[in-house]
Amino acid sequence: MAEKRGMFADQGLSVELIYTRGGGAALQALVGGAVDYAATSLDAQLQAFKNGAPIQRFAASGRLPLFALAVAPKARDRIRSLADLAGQTVGISALGNADHALLLYLLARAGVDATRIRFATLGPNLFEALRVGHVDAGMVQEPALSLLLERGGGVLVNFMDLEETRRYLGGSYAFMGVAVRGDEADDRLDEMRRLAGALQAALEFIHTASGKLIVATLPSELIAGGDRKQLEAIVERYRQSIYPRSTRLDLEAAARVVEAQQLAGLLPENLPWRELFLPKVLEGAAG
Repeated sequence: MAEKRGMFADQGLSVELIYTRGGGAALQALVGGAVDYAATSLDAQLQAFKNGAPIQRFAASGRLPLFALAVAPKARDRIRSLADLAGQTVGISALGNADHALLLYLLARAGVDATRIRFATLGPNLFEALRVGHVDAGMVQEPALSLLLERGGGVLVNFMDLEETRRYLGGSYAFMGVAVRGDEADDRLDEMRRLAGALQAALEFIHTASGKLIVATLPSELIAGGDRKQLEAIVERYRQSIYPRSTRLDLEAAARVVEAQQLAGLLPENLPWRELFLPKVLEGAAG
């Protein structure tokens, strides 16, 4: 949005967007000096920080994970609550991935014994396995969720809905945000604030523009082969929840991600994770 609507230019910035295969690759490019900033999930940044990457997160652009815990059409009658997952097979992308950590965190908060659940690792596309009933439930994204509901499936928790996430997790769950090389932060302070200002304008646009206009602003490559009307409806449904109104860091939301990763065994209990964050960039800054 910020690029296509000229919001970077409004801040006096000339920005080139480089697409990578996942957050890990983006952060490797950042650490290696190939890019100046990396926009990734907090999950990826925490893992890089744990492994010694000299990075700092200074701005947020997403406050919810893009997952929902869906139920297969064949299992909808017998799985109506989280407790009903005991003894069932639940699909995830891979052990230790963001969806797995989030699911373990959800089960722990709900008092459900995760050891009584069989986890099936199926890669990023769980739709077909759920549709035909190879698994009983699974962590899916959109448009897989909408397609499953159309075919008689169900949903236990939709983390793309802010009120549901607050009810089940106690608040928002930090997701996308921008990181910089830590040793360059002081020299880039003004640039980082202008970059955050452009992202702030993009967030405001997303909150106020129509779903049709938002989808029309997306690069054509992101919607090639997809159902444009369906995507417009998905954007309308979730934009108010997924996107914050401010780029300022939310450490309470970040703490939930840290707790989830620690519960999944991905982060040590004594990791000084707050050192990853650089809230001073936007403290006192306009917007």
